[in-house]
Amino acid sequence: MSLKDFRVVVAIDFGTTYSGFAYANQINPDITVNELWPGQFKTRLTMHKTNTVLQYNTTSSDPKKWTVNYWGFPALAQEPTKRSRHQSSETNNTLPVELFKLLLADNLRNYEKPYLPNGLDYEKAISDYFSQMKSLIEEVLNKRWPGIKFTQVRFVFTVPAEWRPHTIGILQDCIHKAGFTETKHLNNNLEFTTEPEAAAIYAMGKLGEHRIQEGSSFMVVDCGGGTVDLTTRTLLPNNKLSEITERTGGLCGSTYIDREFARFLEKKLGFAAVDKFRRENYGQYQSLIHHFFCPRIKFEFIDEKDVFRNIDLDIERTCPALIEYINKEIRDAIEDDDWLIEIKYEDVLTMFEPVVEKILNLIRDQLASSKQRCSTIAYNYCPTKSDHSCAVMYGLNKAAVATRVLTMNYGVRVYPLWRAGVDPKKRKTSDGRIYKFSCIATRGREVTPDEPCSGTYYPIYPDQTSILFDVYVTSRKNARFCDEEGMRKIGDLEIDIPDIEGGTDRPVEFSLMFGELLITATARNMKNHKIYSAKFDYVKNSSYFEATEI
Repeated sequence: MSLKDFRVVVAIDFGTTYSGFAYANQINPDITVNELWPGQFKTRLTMHKTNTVLQYNTTSSDPKKWTVNYWGFPALAQEPTKRSRHQSSETNNTLPVELFKLLLADNLRNYEKPYLPNGLDYEKAISDYFSQMKSLIEEVLNKRWPGIKFTQVRFVFTVPAEWRPHTIGILQDCIHKAGFTETKHLNNNLEFTTEPEAAAIYAMGKLGEHRIQEGSSFMVVDCGGGTVDLTTRTLLPNNKLSEITERTGGLCGSTYIDREFARFLEKKLGFAAVDKFRRENYGQYQSLIHHFFCPRIKFEFIDEKDVFRNIDLDIERTCPALIEYINKEIRDAIEDDDWLIEIKYEDVLTMFEPVVEKILNLIRDQLASSKQRCSTIAYNYCPTKSDHSCAVMYGLNKAAVATRVLTMNYGVRVYPLWRAGVDPKKRKTSDGRIYKFSCIATRGREVTPDEPCSGTYYPIYPDQTSILFDVYVTSRKNARFCDEEGMRKIGDLEIDIPDIEGGTDRPVEFSLMFGELLITATARNMKNHKIYSAKFDYVKNSSYFEATEI
């Protein structure tokens, strides 16, 4: 199905703290950002996004059978009442879950991982959240265009810049389980774009205000709840963008300021007390963050000491369950202060500084990696509506992206003859060969959407009738073997070579194209010119192959 066969483009911004979607008709592409969310009747605010939060009913002992009570804003734990102040969130068989998107990050250290209830898999949480959003999207689209089917809708999901292909594959599975696509892969109605790329397309429409002309470069800094993503682009003729550096990102979004607040409490009340409170009374912990810290401190802080007024945290009122975990010595001291913790300007500044410094370092590195002068820097923040509206713009006009810069080395596993003095002796197989990595697309290479990165390969055995290409990626330079640290298999493509005339002299051209984040693999039998193509399903486990490089 081609782009012209779709009636509607829907862009979904799945964020760490907030998520949203926008849509537009192919014929009349006026973009509409959804502002109708569950629980909105309780507030008069216009919401471009809703919270990325679930509340589960945990009456079953099997987490796989847990059902979703609420999602989005209504799923947030409420401030404790007098009756519920000392109750655990598990007491009434409900459990709030959030920040599960962070668990998709490759470089997340154990102590950085968000809390999930025992037995709950983060992929189930993501699929459940998408399933709830899918129902709302169906309802919204049917009101706008009665009778429309999902097969007539093109979905564009935004992802962080630093995500690797296998991570996008996990997300692809979750999207399928939620019912957006009919199959796991080969879905023409599913696309991905990076968050900074979508923001760059949106920023392109604003460049005139800053007198940015063709040939000039600009940086986009997309500040989300979990990640901050950066890309540097050059404005080309006909409103197109080329990427001139590797897009980068880091785990330094706004939730990491929340974590610094938790560290502040750990220093005041003891690490063990706060950690146990978070694990056993997550509802009250969540309420502490969302109803106290965010609205009263994080959102209001403007780094002006003269206007800052000290804020008291009333533990007995805001998070009373925390009291039982505090040791006697600290408890006696806090009780003398009427269970109040005074939060000063210097305390809040300390919460912001490490996160802001990480963002500044990302900006410095991005500027240093560019050979062109950066004319301006555009910032995008997680609560804004531009994230998903600009992803719709990408879905309507993919041609706006003229080039991308590869952030990984891509290649296939091959099985050439072992060479003495060149290859490690311990890697020599019993038949005198060696498994190696053959790179066909190098990190840092700027490619157009339709540009193939290719290599020529041959069968190993004269009577071989098929070749299975195993595709690997790595961020490491000069990688030689597929079992090196940081190497991952992302997919495979099998092709037939039934005509055995010519023996091993039957060349096959294998290519990868990076027009989308879902990579297209193509193999061409250079004898009979038959072409095999697939947007392969990303995999985690390796399998054997039968190919040798030229």
